[in-house]
Amino acid sequence: MKQVKLKIKKGDQVAVIAGKDKGKMGAVIGIKKELNGRSRLLVEGVNKVKKHVKPNPQKGEPGGIQEREAYLDISNVKIFNPITHKSDRVGYRILEDGRKIRCFKSSGEMIDADKG
Repeated sequence: MKQVKLKIKKGDQVAVIAGKDKGKMGAVIGIKKELNGRSRLLVEGVNKVKKHVKPNPQKGEPGGIQEREAYLDISNVKIFNPITHKSDRVGYRILEDGRKIRCFKSSGEMIDADKG
């Protein structure tokens, strides 16, 4: 099976560039990888939907209407660059020690500088 390599990872700050929540920002809290390239992201505070939930007395959960985040297509978001305060594209760079890291396309700054 083919492995999918995404340029956006869990915990990244992203900006929505298309859809009803265009212009909103949030952190990635979930990723659904798909082989056909239509991967989807769950972004904190973005794409809120109302979900009708039945009560579950065994777990002590009440029923009713809950508001929660729904998945967005990965093509509708861009990673947020805190240096320029704009959304940006992601590129890769190979360091001298052979590690492959993500970097912003516009400035060349490393995204994964703090991660080992």
